[in-house]
Amino acid sequence: MKAVSRKTQPKKTALWRLYLVVGLLLSMLSLLIGRVLSLQILETERGYAFLQNQGEARSLRSAEIPAYRGVITDRRGEPLAVSTPVVSIWADPSRLADSERVPELAQSLGMELDELKAKLVRYEGKRFMYLQRHRVPHEAREILGKRFPGVYGEREYRRFYPAGEVAAQLVGFTNVDDEGIAGVELAYDEWLQGAPGKKRYIKDLRGKMVRDIGVVKPASPGKDLRLSIDLRLQQLQHRELRKAVTAANAESGSVVTLDAQTGEILAMVNYPVYNPNSRKNMKAANMRNRAITDTYEPGSTMKTMTLVAALESGRYTTTTMIDTAPGWIRVGPKTYKDPRNYGEVTLSRVIEKSSQVGVTKMAVELGHEPIWEVFQRFGIGEPMGTGFPGESSGMLPSRPRWYSTEKISLAFGYGITTTPLQLARAYTVFAAGGLQRPVSLLALDDGELPPAERVISEDVAEQVLGVLHAVTGEHGTARKARVGGFQVGGKTGTVRKVGPGGYIEDSHVALFAGLAPVNDPRVVTVVVINDPQGENYGGGAVAAPVFSAVTRGALRLLGVTPSEFPQELAVNRSQRGGAA
Repeated sequence: MKAVSRKTQPKKTALWRLYLVVGLLLSMLSLLIGRVLSLQILETERGYAFLQNQGEARSLRSAEIPAYRGVITDRRGEPLAVSTPVVSIWADPSRLADSERVPELAQSLGMELDELKAKLVRYEGKRFMYLQRHRVPHEAREILGKRFPGVYGEREYRRFYPAGEVAAQLVGFTNVDDEGIAGVELAYDEWLQGAPGKKRYIKDLRGKMVRDIGVVKPASPGKDLRLSIDLRLQQLQHRELRKAVTAANAESGSVVTLDAQTGEILAMVNYPVYNPNSRKNMKAANMRNRAITDTYEPGSTMKTMTLVAALESGRYTTTTMIDTAPGWIRVGPKTYKDPRNYGEVTLSRVIEKSSQVGVTKMAVELGHEPIWEVFQRFGIGEPMGTGFPGESSGMLPSRPRWYSTEKISLAFGYGITTTPLQLARAYTVFAAGGLQRPVSLLALDDGELPPAERVISEDVAEQVLGVLHAVTGEHGTARKARVGGFQVGGKTGTVRKVGPGGYIEDSHVALFAGLAPVNDPRVVTVVVINDPQGENYGGGAVAAPVFSAVTRGALRLLGVTPSEFPQELAVNRSQRGGAA
């Protein structure tokens, strides 16, 4: 019996060990299955969701999708500002700094090696820096194709201006981040800007995108903007102004043309200019839209509004005789002179000849208050509300006490300041039968007319039109403003510039403000030539010819048929003394 017991004992021990091993294996398998379940299925503290988030945090990235900025066009749809795709090249300094290919990268980028090394030192410890912004796509692809360590590309948009310098000071420009910083680009930045989108992608250990997961939020493009200008007229004005400023060796110049009936700005140019597509060596002075931002004393162009005060007083008509002999008059300490003794002439002829003596006598009799009130009604010294950055409202002084010379100077357009645009808006009152509408940088829809304010009566406006037409006649100062086939009207102005010690003897501003055609005005144009040199520096000699060339082109573009001045209107105005 004892022998049998010894034989069965090993079998029992072996069986126990087998059960133990199987149990351990089953326990391990259970633990493994439990762990797998906790990692892949069960919602535990460090389970599936936690690991997925950790994985995504290390490999899943979000990228911004740039938004397309709205297009700026002229009134006919011609593009003035568009966005073009570009690639900005950036680097991870931590990966690039120790690379032996840094010299090769600098050469590919067109950078000095020392400049690139200094930039890497400056961004040491950081994971992002721009190497170059806004490279042309095919150039960027060539650089990125060389697979420099830690160097990547980012798609962006860069603004391009098809009209170049012709519309630069009006349209403005954007910065490297596609944000408006000047002109219309700045004024309507929120309207033009789109909303960037967002996409997700998976990157590898080297930071390269290995799979594009998809768009989380699509980019919303900016809204387009249609300006009121006509690019064809803009180009014409640019050419004529450049020619005039160069010929007169002047410091600068501006021309602005308004639609006489709607107040829309049809063209606005300045000279000198700059190229918004190439901003190297760009001068700040050339960036100003002088027609809106710069102010000048308007001089004799304001005599038409002094004429309004005279007509509204009831003491004058255009045929009232004024004795200008002996060709000079003294008021207080100052003597006012005419080029020669005109003798006794009509009020209309006083304006035609721009007689200082005649206007002085009229101003003395009227007093400065009604003249000042007329200027204010016409919007002198008031903001125009265009929204253009840097818009100036000019200056119309309001003094508790006026000296005798200040009262007279006011009637001449001295001692006040206006912008070229402000002066043009004032002249639309004569073109629109005494009504004035706000100026608009944006194109109005067909049939859309902003509300108008009556500034003067239709009768007074018609009388002034007749006098303005006479200024361009044989006896007037603006014969060079004439346009073949059309009857035009306007007023010249020549003022001395102000220096530290007062008015400068040999430095002037030449102006002309006019409208056409006189019988049914369609356009109002103001020309300012700043500091013309030589003997012919007056508004009639320097500014009036620019008006003639610009108006001829504007009327042609508007489809206005050339015609002689209607006989019945000419007779009507001659009876009122409108034509001398």
